[in-house]
Amino acid sequence: MIRLTPGRLDDILQRAASVRVAVIGDLMLDVYLTGSVSRISPEAPVPVVHVREEHFALGGAANVVANVVGLGACCDVVGFVGRDEGGEAIGSGLRALEGGEVRALLVERSDRPTTTKTRVVARTQQLVRFDRERDDDLPDDCAAELRERVAQSVRDADAVVLEDYNKGVLSPLVIRAALDLAEEKGIPVVVDPKFRHIFEYRGATVFKPNAFELTAALGTPIRPGDDEWLDQVRARFGCEHLLVTLGEDGMALRTAAGSTLRIPAVAREVYDVSGAGDTVTACLAVGLAAGATIEEAAILANFAAGIEVAKRGVAIVTPEELRAVVGGVARP
Repeated sequence: MIRLTPGRLDDILQRAASVRVAVIGDLMLDVYLTGSVSRISPEAPVPVVHVREEHFALGGAANVVANVVGLGACCDVVGFVGRDEGGEAIGSGLRALEGGEVRALLVERSDRPTTTKTRVVARTQQLVRFDRERDDDLPDDCAAELRERVAQSVRDADAVVLEDYNKGVLSPLVIRAALDLAEEKGIPVVVDPKFRHIFEYRGATVFKPNAFELTAALGTPIRPGDDEWLDQVRARFGCEHLLVTLGEDGMALRTAAGSTLRIPAVAREVYDVSGAGDTVTACLAVGLAAGATIEEAAILANFAAGIEVAKRGVAIVTPEELRAVVGGVARP
């Protein structure tokens, strides 16, 4: 039985402080408007929210960055922001992260907005979300500029993350450039895919779809309990390791060596699943960069997901929290 001991976790986390991860993908700004409701609008049958608080959080690939540096690693981030308030807020949020060093290698344009998702919340209930975004692939001049930044970041990296939210950064040309450069350098690539370009990631070290994404891509129900099926899917996507995240059912890992590891979920209490996939992606990349095996990295990521979903909103997981959970599991 494969386990992650407290001693091995300490070794991985200590090494994490000396690694750099390049995160390439779709940056988002999450805005939360929180207030109270005491009446219905006379203009339409909708609640009137008296907003008492507004706060911002890093979302998408920017949340992966937050989780990478939260584990103590350094990070490059390559992505796109508009020349607008959202782009400024993402820049400020990245500069404010505590942990490892962050280097932002961003492409900016004034004719395309920063992806911004605004949620209106009252009594812990989300009433509505409205999005400002473009989801078509970035134009050729932006893609060319992104490839230059990808080359700069991969040159200095120990692992690469491709974080795809179908917001235009990860076009086929950018994807291929990142994968080819990482292969030349011999460093692992962790892919968190979305629908549009899901078959463009051949050569990835870890391909990490969730159950919904995988079902939609294949057009058939998934069979995570079937080893032969998992290996067929791994071969179809051309990845070294396939890690399918299954929500409350944990994860299923099929490796290049032909072994399967099924990892049960460890969350004791689920408060909010927002950002859990980003946490898993970050832990996989940091773990592999720090010398963990794929099995160890997947187990580490599963522990981190269990911690993250017990928190409100998108949140990072700290080394101290991981040590506490892994130590508790290890005690007889």
